[in-house]
Amino acid sequence: MKKRALISVFDKEGITKLASFLAASGWEILSTGGTFRFLQEQQIPVLDVKTVTGFPECLDGRVKTLHPAIHAGLLAKRQDPTHLAALEKAGFAPIDLVCVNLYPFFEKVQAGLTLEETLEFIDMGGAAMLRSAAKNYQEVIVISDPADYAGVIGALQHEGDLSPDQRKALAGKVFALTSAYDGAVARYLLDEPLPEYLPLSLKKTQVLRYGENYHQSATLYCNTDAPGAFAAMEQLSGKEVSYNNIRDLDLAWKVVCAFGLPSDGTLPLGEVDLEGIVPDFPKLPPVCCVAVKHNTPCGIALGKSLLEAYTKAYNCDPVSIFGGIVGCNVPMDVQTAKKLVELFLEIVVAPDFDAEALQILKQKKNLRIMKAPFSPQQPLEYVSVDGGLLVQDTDHILLKSWEQVTKLAPEPEDIADMIFGMRAVQYVKSNAVLVAKNRAALGIGAGETNRVWAAELALNRAQRVTVATAATGADDGAAPRVLASDAFFPFPDVIEAAAAAGIKSIIQPGGSQNDQPSIDACDNLGLAMVFTRTRHFKH
Repeated sequence: MKKRALISVFDKEGITKLASFLAASGWEILSTGGTFRFLQEQQIPVLDVKTVTGFPECLDGRVKTLHPAIHAGLLAKRQDPTHLAALEKAGFAPIDLVCVNLYPFFEKVQAGLTLEETLEFIDMGGAAMLRSAAKNYQEVIVISDPADYAGVIGALQHEGDLSPDQRKALAGKVFALTSAYDGAVARYLLDEPLPEYLPLSLKKTQVLRYGENYHQSATLYCNTDAPGAFAAMEQLSGKEVSYNNIRDLDLAWKVVCAFGLPSDGTLPLGEVDLEGIVPDFPKLPPVCCVAVKHNTPCGIALGKSLLEAYTKAYNCDPVSIFGGIVGCNVPMDVQTAKKLVELFLEIVVAPDFDAEALQILKQKKNLRIMKAPFSPQQPLEYVSVDGGLLVQDTDHILLKSWEQVTKLAPEPEDIADMIFGMRAVQYVKSNAVLVAKNRAALGIGAGETNRVWAAELALNRAQRVTVATAATGADDGAAPRVLASDAFFPFPDVIEAAAAAGIKSIIQPGGSQNDQPSIDACDNLGLAMVFTRTRHFKH
C-alpha cells in the first residue's frame, strides 16, 4: 500500500520541496483548500481531501478535515488488528505523515482586528490533525515547523524512515506549539487577569551564552501574542546581550518610561491621578536618565536636556556606573553620546538615536546599543519559585494619597523632589531609601536588610556627592532637603539620621502600627513628612 501524506499549510514557504520529494518517492499526497491549489500549480500530484472523506468542505472552509476518515487514519495503531479491521470496515486508509502549520493567530491577535475577525484565525482543523498525529507519533510522522522539512527529507532519503527519537521530538514540538497557541487564544478571550489556569504563550527568541553565572545555561523567551517593550527592542550595534544584561536592560527601560516616554505619548507614571492628589502638583522636567548596576539604579535624574539629566545621574555614583547600563527616555544626542564613550558601559538604551550620536557610540565595538520604541506593556509580573510562579499586577500606582502628618508642611520647592524621589525609589531594591535634590538622586541606599542602614548609606553618599559636585562648581553645596523611602519607618531612628544630615522633607508610605513616634520626631526636629499609603517593596 502506498504511504499517504496529508499536507495543509498556511505558510507555503518550503512546502514545494517537501511535497516534491514525497511524490517522487511514491507517496500519495492529500491536501486541502489553498494548499491543494498551490500544489497543483506546482504540478505536484495531489488529491483533494474530499476524495477521502467523501464530504466537501463547508461553512466557508471551517470544516474540511474534521472527519473520521482523517482522524481514524491518523490515530489507528498499525500493530493492532482491531484498529486495522475497523479502518477496513469503514473504508478508511492510514495516514503516515501530516504536515500542518497553523493560521497565524500569534500575529493576528496583535493586528488590532475586531473580535469576529480575530476569531477566524483560530485554527481548529489544523490543530486537531497535529494533535492526533502527535499522539500516534510511533506510526505517523508529524511536522509543524518548516524548519524541520529538511531533516525529515534527509532521514527518509538516507535511512528510509525517522528514528523513534526523531518522531518523538517532532511530536513533542507539536504539543509545545499547540499549548502556546491555545494559551494565546485563552489570553485573548479571558477577561480575568488571574484565572484558575494561567495561560502562557512564549517562544524561544534567543539562546544566551550563559545565565546569571558562567555555569548556568539560559534562554530568552518572549510572548507570542503580546511581546511588550523588550521584544520590540532593536539592537543596533555591539556584542550579543547576556542574561544579566537583559535583566538590567529591562529595569533601566522601565525606570525611564515611568517618567514618561514622549515618543509614544506615555505620561509619567500616575500623572493624571497625581494632579488630583498632590497640592500644587509640580511639573517635572521631561527628560530622564538612569544608570543601572546589578539590577538596581546607581544614578537617576531628570533634566531639561539629556546632557543635564545624564550628568546628574552620573554624579550620583561615578564609580558604580562603570560597566553598567545607561537608559534615557528621549533620543540620544551627540553631546551626551560624547560623554558616554568616555566610560566603559555594557548597554545604552534609548527610544532612538541621532545619526551622528549613533556613529559616536559605535566607536565602542562591544557596546550594546538598543533602540526601544515602546514603553513597557505587560500588566503582570512573574517570579519563579520551585514548582510554580508568583504572579502579581505590575506596580503602576505611585501613591494613593498625599497625607501631611506633621505640623510643618513641605516647602513648595521640596514637593517636586518628593514626587521624583518616590518614583525613583520604586525601582530600587528593598530596603530602599533615596535622597533627592534638584530632581536627581544624590544618594541611594539599596538592598539592605535594615532600613537604618539603607538610610545611612543614602545620606552618607548624598553628602559625598554634594561635596564633590560643589568642588567642581556643578552644585551650590547646599545639603539635600528630601528623603524618600519605599516602606514605612517603625522607629524614629531614620528621622533622627535624616535631620542630622539636613533633610527637611520626608515622603514615605506610612502604615506602621508605630507611626506616631516617627511623626513626633519630625515635629520635634522641624521636619515635614507626607504619607502616601502606597508601599513599593522591590525584592
